[in-house]
Amino acid sequence: MECIFCKIANNEIPSEKIYEDEKVIAFNDLDPQAPVHVLIIPKEHIKSIDEITDKNSDIIGKIFIIAAKIAKEKSLDNGYRIVNNCGKDGGQTVEHLHFHLLGGRKMNWPAG
Repeated sequence: MECIFCKIANNEIPSEKIYEDEKVIAFNDLDPQAPVHVLIIPKEHIKSIDEITDKNSDIIGKIFIIAAKIAKEKSLDNGYRIVNNCGKDGGQTVEHLHFHLLGGRKMNWPAG
């Protein structure tokens, strides 16, 4: 498999890890869009939100618990954003489910 996030999860490609357990890994984004920009991914290859089922949906809750933990550790007390892009038109560039945790500055809507 040529998935870059699977390679990161399998320690085949180095990353600046923020969190890791048996099911999830979080690491700093190489192209940060905010002072804090962490990617949180399941270690299991799930292409996108479209592949979430009753059998694997527990991973979403786990990812959000980890996101809140990281936000607290990073002192994002004034708020933060969690983003998931799904599919080409949704802006997904890596076909492995991932969430962006962004913070450390005021976020604008709908972009930025």
